[in-house]
Parts: sequence; structure tokens; C-alpha cells
Amino acid sequence: MKSNNTPIGIFDSGVGGTSIWKEIAELLPNENTIYLSDSINAPYGEKSKEQIIHLAKKNTDLLLEKGAKIVVVACNTATTNAIDILRKEYSVPFIGIEPAIKPASLQTKTNVIGILATKGTLTSDLFEKTSSSIRQKTMIKEIEGKGLVSLIESGKIASIEMKKLLESYLHPLLKENIDCLVLGCTHYPYLIPQIREIVGNKIQIIDSGEAVAKQTKAVLHKNNILSLATSIGKHQFYINKNKTVLENLIINSGISNCFVDQLSF
Repeated sequence: MKSNNTPIGIFDSGVGGTSIWKEIAELLPNENTIYLSDSINAPYGEKSKEQIIHLAKKNTDLLLEKGAKIVVVACNTATTNAIDILRKEYSVPFIGIEPAIKPASLQTKTNVIGILATKGTLTSDLFEKTSSSIRQKTMIKEIEGKGLVSLIESGKIASIEMKKLLESYLHPLLKENIDCLVLGCTHYPYLIPQIREIVGNKIQIIDSGEAVAKQTKAVLHKNNILSLATSIGKHQFYINKNKTVLENLIINSGISNCFVDQLSF
């Protein structure tokens, strides 16, 4: 059993999962965290199920070696393809993330929602199971955001190339009369300003970050492993590629006690 003050472990295929980390750190300011950015293998969404499972296990093993008391799979693709296996093979609690299509289906007025996600998420069994449960009442328009993750990992969030790519994906969705857009990748919240410029103010943009943070708190409480510390938590980030993009995102988060290291894994 891990002690209460050991860290929350978080991993993603790259820097995008820091959007989830930020929500967790803000909700649970006294918790320590360890974040793995497996950027050298990004994007997971274009890999096979077997490859995704292998990478998810590798990341989990490293987080457990570093003392993680719980593992947050801050990647839609890894969750939808691997979390059932992780839960069977490891004894620590796991928090997953999947596209928030159920909340969107409850909020839509046009009964048409759009989802922007990776191929790995859209073709997964878990996404099919979740989406099939709401398709009778709500039409789901799926768009694969091919190339978006790679641009974010390269630090090209505000580039002209990004804007053109987003326009090519979002304009067809707007023609389908969507009123909710679900961001099905943890990298995509960093694109909300650019997305908002394209879709305007009438479209609800929905991501899962806040819900994942609340679920993390609930699971920590259920397992009696919430931090007992009264001091501000420390946040260690490891990335297996150039750390500049990750450092910039962390600096812009406004959260203190953050340390970024480049590490081979």
C-alpha cells in the first residue's frame, strides 16, 4: 500500500495530458505528481492496439518505480485501448479518460454533436460501446484530427498550418448543424482559442479535464490515499524528447513547484 503523500502518476503520449494534470493540480493543490510525456512515441492514435497496450504498460511500470500511488491515463487513445488490461494486471487504482460524448448528448439542442479525436480513439471498442448507447437519440459526427498532435508536440499551436488544418476539420462539422464539439484528445484543449475563432460562440466546446480531476479525487478518497500534507505539492515531469515545448506549457500553467527533466524511457 502506497502512503498518502506519495505522488499521483500521470502519463500521456506527449505533452497534451498536461491539460489533465493542470486540472488535477488545481483541484488537489497538496498532492505531489509525476507526469510522463512519451513524446518520442506520439501520437498513439496512429498505432496498433498491441503497440498502445505495450506503451501503456511501459509508462505504468516507470510511474510505479517512481512511487506512484495511483495512475491517471491522461490519453484518450491509451484509455480506450488499454485501461481494462492495466486494471487487470496492476494492483493500483487507474483513472481513465474518454471523449465526453455522454455529457454532450445531454446538452445538445440540435441532437447533433461533433467529436474531434484520433483514429485510435474513434476505432476503439470502448468508444464504440459508449457511442452506441446514445446514437438512438443523438447523431454523432466523427472527425479524425490527423496531424494536430504532431503540430502541438512541435510547438506549433498558434501556427498558420494549425489554423488551416483545424478549418479543414471543423467546417464540415459546422455544416452538419452541430451545437456541441467534443474534444476527444487531451492535446486538443490547447487549441480551444483557435477552435473558438473558427466555430464562433454558439458551439459548446467540451473536454473531460475537470471530470477526470474530480474522479481522481474521489478514487483517492475511496482508497484512503488523499495527501495529508498541508504544503503545496511538488510536480515532476519527465519527457523522452526535447523538453522545450513541455517547459513552456508548464510555465504558462501558472502552477509552482514544477520541475522538468529529459529522460530516456
